Amino acid sequence: MQSNENKGIASVIFSSSLGTLIEWYDFYIFGSLATIIAKQFFPEEQGTAALLSTLAIFAAGFIVRPFGALFFGRLGDIIGRKSTFLLTLVLMGGSTFLIGIIPGYKSIGILAPILVLVLRLLQGLALGGEYGGAATYVAEHAPANKRGLYTSWIQTTATLGLFVSLGVILLTKMSMSNEDFVSEWGGWRYPFWVSILLVVVSIYIRLKMKESPLFSKLKKEGKTSTNPLKESFTHKANLKMVLLALFGAVMGQGVIWYTGQFYAQNFLETKVNLDFEQSRTIVLWAIAFATPFFVVFGALSDKIGRKWIMLLGMLLGIITYRPIYATFLAKGDVAATAATDAVIGEPLVKRDIIKGKADSLITTTYVKENANGIRYKEVHADTLKAATNQLALAKVVYNEKSLPSNTYWMFIVLVFVQIIYVTMVYGPIAAFLVELFPTKIRYTSMSLPYHIGNGVFGGLVPFIATLITSFKGTDALSGLWYTIGVAGVCFVIGAIYLDNAKDDNVND
Repeated sequence: MQSNENKGIASVIFSSSLGTLIEWYDFYIFGSLATIIAKQFFPEEQGTAALLSTLAIFAAGFIVRPFGALFFGRLGDIIGRKSTFLLTLVLMGGSTFLIGIIPGYKSIGILAPILVLVLRLLQGLALGGEYGGAATYVAEHAPANKRGLYTSWIQTTATLGLFVSLGVILLTKMSMSNEDFVSEWGGWRYPFWVSILLVVVSIYIRLKMKESPLFSKLKKEGKTSTNPLKESFTHKANLKMVLLALFGAVMGQGVIWYTGQFYAQNFLETKVNLDFEQSRTIVLWAIAFATPFFVVFGALSDKIGRKWIMLLGMLLGIITYRPIYATFLAKGDVAATAATDAVIGEPLVKRDIIKGKADSLITTTYVKENANGIRYKEVHADTLKAATNQLALAKVVYNEKSLPSNTYWMFIVLVFVQIIYVTMVYGPIAAFLVELFPTKIRYTSMSLPYHIGNGVFGGLVPFIATLITSFKGTDALSGLWYTIGVAGVCFVIGAIYLDNAKDDNVND
């Protein structure tokens, strides 16, 4: 009997988690390819402005997630969990595939970023309905003393979705030249196309799932909510729980999640200037080592409560983020030892005619290695004056660094530490949320604070942090103040007002 129950819950967890993982994979491909997408869907000469525009479109998908939570949450509390998150899966997969077939800016101009924005918004709406359904579905199958353990498997899917997206991108890039990968119809599009196959598999599995037993019982007894939105947000007691969940837990959890994984990758690529593969494999290794801790902290929350595990993860981030990111900058610096650098191989020279002028731009790239073993490309951009036939030095740019082995693994450890914070705040959060709200309005009530906290406060981390560093008088570490500030406010509210005792609303 016990074996059949274990087999049943394992099937529930697998079916729910696989579909959610695929939705996160679809959602995060965009962010993982932000620098390439910026060049494909915006004018090349925009530079940083194009990247900020791309990050803004990336963030737009997060901003609409609360609206998806309201729309699909209402459906889930009226017609059921299974049908609703089956619909969100189809919507997400279709939107992702279509992003992969939109022509670039060179082909269709301003229509390209507009179409990408529309599809990104559809992705956000779909994800807004997916997570609450999957977490609720698993929680309503789990015994009270293992709710944190069982729902923590759903929590692994967001990070594993990022892991799979990075892995597919890297495998694709390694199978072709850089020119073929970044061209308008190049390999960067393949991960978008692959998603349609993953979605078909997940749909097949989810079609075999049965409805949540608790929801089925409510429906049979005629006790389901007729207006989940009204019951969730106009009843004072329930609204209080929604606000407490947002400002005392999920808001801080969101910024910790996106700083420890997405902003870490973005920072390594754009501020430390690591090459494409190293910036992503560092995150991949860290995710691989840290992911089991989602389950560890989920299970631990069943024994000691959810509150202090989540708040400790926030506090550790607040204290250590600036030292960690300062280390990234210091250990990745090449300029300090430029005078003693050795040139590796022959310099590469490229000439381009400047439009409208008789001058030529001569770009010389030196592949160098400094005293700390960091290899990098030093680019000298010189203008050859046609009238005098003399060179005028324009600028020297350091980019595409490659770290030596010891520094590379140090960076992996530093990202791993950040993802441990993620597992602490995120591992118990699903169980925490489902325990706050009654069954008949749970899908709606838990989805909204989750997606505001993660989608708005968390999803905006890469954009806001990058924007802050572009202001006059700021430095590369200034963007971290956004995360530190939001997590700090959430820590104080959570420490004062959250209850560490578990509620058993799940079974009502």
